[in-house]
Amino acid sequence: MEVLKFTTTIDESGHLHLDIPTELSSGQVDIVVIVNPSLSSTGQKASYDFSDLAGQLDWQGDAMVMQRALRDEW
Repeated sequence: MEVLKFTTTIDESGHLHLDIPTELSSGQVDIVVIVNPSLSSTGQKASYDFSDLAGQLDWQGDAMVMQRALRDEW
């Protein structure tokens, strides 16, 4: 078994061409391909910044007492 990792380019038509030299003998092989876009070539930033939605609850009271009360309702 060989694990190969390299960077290549997808052409304008969306095709990925692979020419991979190996040291394996001739015969059938199983191939697994994982395509992961390179961060340097994509140039995309995050789709949305959720930092303005983050916050903290200002809880007044005993959280354990409230949790037990909610469980007792079931």
